[in-house]
Amino acid sequence: MPPAAVGWFTRPSSVWWGFAVVHIYFLGWMASFFLSGNTFSDTEQYRQWAMNGYNPADLNGSISPWVYPVLAQIPIFLADIAGPGPYLLVWTLIITALNAAGLLILTRGPRKTSGIAPAWWWLFFTVFMGYLGFARVEGITAPIVLVALLYAATRPVAAGILLSIATWIKVWPAAVLAPIVIASRARLKVIACGAAVTAAVALGTYLSGGFPHILDFLTNQGERGMQLEATFSTPWVWLSVFNIGGSKIADNVAINSTEVYGPGANVAAFMMQPLLLLAAVAGAALLVWALRRGAEPEELFLEGALMMTTAFIVFNKVGSPQFIIWLSPVVVAGLTHDWQRWRVPAALLMGIAMTTFVIYPLFYTPLIHANPVMAAVLTARNVLLVVLLWWSVQRSLELGRRSDAPEAIRSI
Repeated sequence: MPPAAVGWFTRPSSVWWGFAVVHIYFLGWMASFFLSGNTFSDTEQYRQWAMNGYNPADLNGSISPWVYPVLAQIPIFLADIAGPGPYLLVWTLIITALNAAGLLILTRGPRKTSGIAPAWWWLFFTVFMGYLGFARVEGITAPIVLVALLYAATRPVAAGILLSIATWIKVWPAAVLAPIVIASRARLKVIACGAAVTAAVALGTYLSGGFPHILDFLTNQGERGMQLEATFSTPWVWLSVFNIGGSKIADNVAINSTEVYGPGANVAAFMMQPLLLLAAVAGAALLVWALRRGAEPEELFLEGALMMTTAFIVFNKVGSPQFIIWLSPVVVAGLTHDWQRWRVPAALLMGIAMTTFVIYPLFYTPLIHANPVMAAVLTARNVLLVVLLWWSVQRSLELGRRSDAPEAIRSI
């Protein structure tokens, strides 16, 4: 590539041209649905929720019960502001605006130079994951988490508020919040922010008459089995491919999920919750150990956020394709902090995004029908997730082992 072309990609303005191209493309893709009053993927369920209102007693019939924390109502209901017809258009514009805010903060001030390359990485990631990001609540939470991570070292209170809000939209940002609480000197302020946001959410829910349902997102998942795409479902995917022991891939209609069935699948589903909790406790203990050994705090909470978020995916019996979006703000923030150090997880996550794109939206139907090629693609994606988790654990261990600081604890 000519030097002039390379130089163009390093300019802040070039990123905005890239942003425009990517987001106009997805707006055009969504236009093929919303111009006829239709929706795409999960946005149909969101539209039904918005039309029915937050009334869980009435949501157990034609559509899935409410499965998100209560603040998810804000974007889901806001997208209905112009009525059900243009719902998908408004939803796409909301996510576009949030992504623009994230990109603005990523490429301004002290990150005017260091944020350019990570911003391009984020745009390429969006090319593959946008079909999910623009159709799921993850598209709302990801840019919020990115901004929180960019602020975490210098504005921990703002980071705590943003992450607490994001957690009350979708639970996964708690995996990012925990390492910041562990590594930050301002941890008490961060905890106070979380408590304040939670109190405000509880008060608002009480005043709206929905307080008895504030924790429904924990109970409305039903008796979930092992979802098809979950990392630990891989053995049963192959058992289904070879039709061994009556194993199969089938829909769980009650919660709009595709799951694996076969010998031991129910036991695995039962064990996943304690395994996830154990992984979270072990991850937190590792971060505390590394901090006491004198690990550099900002690198520690970034590595810890990657480790905890990846663990939330690997040890999750759900494992939906959109979960991969959880990892993007952590990697973007890591690349901004230290490009050289974060090249490996960035490459791994891009590979994960590419294989996930092949799975959904390209060839999800063959996967459901136990196609061996698609089973191999899913297996490769899941192996990459395990490798990413292993890398983040090793890096966290390295941060603790290499530190020779005399003080017991060095924090932000």
